[in-house]
Amino acid sequence: MGELIGMGLYTPAEAGRLLRVPSSKIGRWLRGHAVKGKFYPPLWVPEVDLGEDRLFLGFRDLMEVRVVDAFIRAGVPAIRVRSAIEIARGVIERDHPLSTDQFRTDGREIFLRIVDTDEHGEERERLLNLFRRQYEFKGIIDPILKTVDFADNGDPLKWWPAGRRANVVVDPTRSFGQPIDADSSVPTTVLAAAAEQEGIAGAALAFDVTESSIRRAVEFEKSFAQRMAA
Repeated sequence: MGELIGMGLYTPAEAGRLLRVPSSKIGRWLRGHAVKGKFYPPLWVPEVDLGEDRLFLGFRDLMEVRVVDAFIRAGVPAIRVRSAIEIARGVIERDHPLSTDQFRTDGREIFLRIVDTDEHGEERERLLNLFRRQYEFKGIIDPILKTVDFADNGDPLKWWPAGRRANVVVDPTRSFGQPIDADSSVPTTVLAAAAEQEGIAGAALAFDVTESSIRRAVEFEKSFAQRMAA
């Protein structure tokens, strides 16, 4: 399991719970599927391969699925998302291009953010329409980027699934990418279960965390349980 350190590890069911995306849909996207006799290959190759006939996702896969789902929810046809991945993979030379911080959508088209330097040495940011292959003026902001920390090269590092104020983070370098209390690194599932058994104060004492951390973990787990039941 040493090769998985820093990558995160999720089953389709675990990924679906975090992302609110049906695990069956995640399976179709990453295994490929047939429609009316035509086979559509996987959107990309998952970064986790345990040598079994089981599907696992890494953190980059999790972030890629999140963006694919956001695009489709915004009204972008699935076939266009597939094309965007293929085009972007060639443009920025990344296996998981959609999970970088370079993408935007207005619900119809998908744009790739390009930063270049003009003849005066000044940087300019433009949006390349991946289908018309022409530059658009900047003005499309994808809100899902606000909850992700990115590296200087644009790769995703951490995800704050309930927003930064909740202080719950998904970090592939800690607890195999499970949601954790950002201050203590204890999984939210563990803190919430302890609160149910020992109460807020007892759980805080047992894990040497603040009562606020326990409350946030309980709220986080409760919100996901409610979403899954909806």
